[in-house]
Amino acid sequence: MGWVLSTSFAEVGSIGLLVTVLVCAVVRPRGWPEAVVALPAAGLVLVAGAISPDHAHEEALRLGPVIGFLAGVLVLARLCDDEGLFLACGAWMARTAAGRPRRLLVRTFALASVTTAVLSLDATVVLLTPVVFATTTRLGIRPKPHVYACAHLSNTASLLLPVSNLTNLLAFTACGLSFTRFAAVMTLPWLVAIGIEYAVFRRFFAADLDARAQARPVRAPSKTPVFAVATVASTLIGFVVASAVGIDPAWAAMTGALVLAAHALARRRTTVRAIVRAASLPFLAFVLALAIVVRAVVDNGLAAGLRHLVPHGTSLPALLGVAALAAVLANLINNLPAILVLLPLTAPTGPGAVLAVLLGVNIGPNLTYVGSLATLLWRRVLHTHDTDVDIGEFTRLGLLTTPAALLLAVSALWISLQAVGG
Repeated sequence: MGWVLSTSFAEVGSIGLLVTVLVCAVVRPRGWPEAVVALPAAGLVLVAGAISPDHAHEEALRLGPVIGFLAGVLVLARLCDDEGLFLACGAWMARTAAGRPRRLLVRTFALASVTTAVLSLDATVVLLTPVVFATTTRLGIRPKPHVYACAHLSNTASLLLPVSNLTNLLAFTACGLSFTRFAAVMTLPWLVAIGIEYAVFRRFFAADLDARAQARPVRAPSKTPVFAVATVASTLIGFVVASAVGIDPAWAAMTGALVLAAHALARRRTTVRAIVRAASLPFLAFVLALAIVVRAVVDNGLAAGLRHLVPHGTSLPALLGVAALAAVLANLINNLPAILVLLPLTAPTGPGAVLAVLLGVNIGPNLTYVGSLATLLWRRVLHTHDTDVDIGEFTRLGLLTTPAALLLAVSALWISLQAVGG
């Protein structure tokens, strides 16, 4: 009797729990952290036998370095904000844009792309978006094009480095490439996808960009936090060196975070409690719990159901098919579960297929609100600034950017694989 109940739960209950976890991550009832629902769900799939203890342990070991890396990057980004790095970036944007909306859009694209690539998409959404709001207000410019750019580029511009997105870390682990080879292969797709976004934004927001500024530009102080910039640069070099000598890049991330934390504590710009809070421990627990629930779904039928849909090979049509499947799945179940599901199915084919999945789960979420947690987080940031997003407008913009960016970025990936190898 108990075995029958467990079997039934394994087939249906794990999917129900995954849906529940994702819905609660989107809605966040009563403001609860995502882990409040995800952790009990992971415990339920274990107790019910939907996933074996060995497989759960395997997931924990696989994600351990990834979660450590994510914690280091989150702390590093928050400390950079405490040091005034993002305020200095905002001052640079305001000064060089000279009150011209189209010029400011160029600066926003450049800064959001670099911030996402180097400090992760969370830094762009949580730290840069408020700076963009403040900059447009200072210049009397309509904020919508520039704020929307932060949302889109937090996804699209996270293609370049293994450190740019949690999905990248998972793909980096699965594809077997070095840090520098990963970046070399992804540079062309990254540039192409950002270029498509920029071209569409200029036309889609033409009325906002052609509107005259309603205020005279105000010169703001722009003292550059040299120590923060040097620490970030050194951490990036550490990623490359660590990867080359076979050390997990998580150690470089945590070292950079510790150096900047020590500097901030010595100058009393932060506290130990603030640093721990910046690591976002509930979110890290959510990531691990979600991975266990997804593994339960995969073990109980989803992998078998998707296996015949995944194109095989590394030809351009095969890569396009893999990326399209990943994009659809990301918009159905969110991009993090999507990549967790697809990586075991594509990794045996080689790094090309894994990176095509990455393109799908990073570019695809710009189509809908639920495609990525970054987009949902961005929407909450907008609410704090008394701004809402029209879902129709968001979707129209996504329809204009996402298919074109995905098609051309995958084509660029195929070219990079021929030129660089992988």
